[in-house]
Amino acid sequence: MSPHNDAPSPTGSYTTGFNRSFRPSGAPSLMTGHLAVGESHSPLSSSYSSTSLDSSPFHMTRPLVPGVYVPTMCFFDEATEDVDTATIAHHAVRLARAGVTGLATQGSNGEAVHLSHSERKLVTSTTRKALNDAGFSHMPIIVGCGAQSTRETIQLCREAWEAGGDYALVLPPAYYASLFAPASETILKFFNAVADASPIPIIIYNFPGAVNGMDLSSDIIVQLSEHPNIVGVKLTCGNTGKLNRVAAATRKLSKKHDPSNPDFLVLAGSADFSIQALVAGGHGILAGLANIAPKACIKTIELYNQGRVEEAQEMQEIVAQGDWTAIQGGVVGVKSGMVGWMGYGGHARSPLPQPSQEQARKWKEGFRDLVMLEKSL
Repeated sequence: MSPHNDAPSPTGSYTTGFNRSFRPSGAPSLMTGHLAVGESHSPLSSSYSSTSLDSSPFHMTRPLVPGVYVPTMCFFDEATEDVDTATIAHHAVRLARAGVTGLATQGSNGEAVHLSHSERKLVTSTTRKALNDAGFSHMPIIVGCGAQSTRETIQLCREAWEAGGDYALVLPPAYYASLFAPASETILKFFNAVADASPIPIIIYNFPGAVNGMDLSSDIIVQLSEHPNIVGVKLTCGNTGKLNRVAAATRKLSKKHDPSNPDFLVLAGSADFSIQALVAGGHGILAGLANIAPKACIKTIELYNQGRVEEAQEMQEIVAQGDWTAIQGGVVGVKSGMVGWMGYGGHARSPLPQPSQEQARKWKEGFRDLVMLEKSL
């Protein structure tokens, strides 16, 4: 199966046009098998409570707007590897106070593949409660909901909604890609089926490195964008030409384009091409580096939008170099950098290794210029 060979989407599989208020007609009945928000089948490693979300609005309209979105880390007790809700809450509020536009749980940086369904819900509900309690109830939460079957992906979307998530970030399935129907028919059917059933809007996640090299073409993404419950894309492929084509095509499809509140949000998946994405018509980034330097990521985009291009380029150089350290070290390196510079972060869940003293020193040094920039803002 080659996702670059496009074919017409199955007849009647989506409704042309954009509509953020889309909800499946049976959405209320989808909330079955409910696990109380904050409940977990694993013991917690902290005293932070996420069992009550009554202090601020839980489900409300939180539109996707241009800016910096952060795929947050998941933190664990170093002795037991239980989910550390206190640190999750602290980190979410730190990012919100730095001025980011939104957060994403259960992404690659959030070690979603290391979490049970109940733990995923716990992380999202903890994040929602922390934001609400700190005065950021308006901030949207995107939740990673990718799975190999259509059925489980839909289940994760439902559970994300129950836990306070506003949008679902969905990777294409790839384990059985060699058996998929030609011309991307299987991928089209998958995303349309998930979007039809999900109680929250879908953001397509194009990350070839996480799905056995599968790289969705701009034609496929634009075709899927016409579903009323598919509202954005994260492009971690780094292809700015593709980003430009998607941004231009979806803008033209919009019946009433509003740059401050686009119908289809196009995000770069890495901070090292923030400016390049803006030049190509993108709306911002959903980038893990903002866990370490949210203000630097925000300022880079602000400078460009203000027409201060040379200053933006200078800042982008520092951000890109810091991002190279993050890319090389992955979640292990980013957490190590956070420990070195911020005093918290801990380790990833096993079987990921703990960094050696030399690795920790190298990663801390790799983030030095970026952290100095962050502290100056």
